[in-house]
Amino acid sequence: MATKRLARQLGFIRRKSIAPASGSLGRSKSKQLFDYLIVIDFESTCWNDGKRHQSQEIIEFPAVLLNTSNGEIESEFHAYVQPQEHPILSEFCMELTGIKQDQVDEGVPLKICLSQFCKWIHKIQQEKKITFATGISDLSTSEVKLCAFVTWSDWDLGVCLEYECKRKQLLKPVFLNSWIDLRVTYKKCPHLCD
Repeated sequence: MATKRLARQLGFIRRKSIAPASGSLGRSKSKQLFDYLIVIDFESTCWNDGKRHQSQEIIEFPAVLLNTSNGEIESEFHAYVQPQEHPILSEFCMELTGIKQDQVDEGVPLKICLSQFCKWIHKIQQEKKITFATGISDLSTSEVKLCAFVTWSDWDLGVCLEYECKRKQLLKPVFLNSWIDLRVTYKKCPHLCD
């Protein structure tokens, strides 16, 4: 899965668990703000015909929940999504993404995918006591575990999902309005991924 590969390349997934020397995994000792990260990496319809297409649609919606204290993936969400505006994938799209026509034909419309994703988010929030809120005053003693969405650029959540939801008159989940752009982080600190 491309999302796992991206998380591994960025150093979020480790082969061995690494614990602080003190043995404590507390937020104040590890200096890690987020207890969990949700890595998202959409695939969308695309063409190589020289035309400027304004209506890319999500065709694969993967996400992984990453525990930042040990680098382990603790939960996964994955869905193929049926494109409604351009239901037939271009040859270029299938070659680039590795996604086949029958996979999207058997997928779900974006509205259903978003509903399934929200149920997955609610489930992991309940199980892991995760929050996406930023207004918690004392993080060191809080029982709540902070989580952030991460993407490689603003394209996934700020462009592709944003405009597709607007075109299709779908409500974009509020928690997807905030994310960390790993590409910007990498550009500011390229030595982190050496």
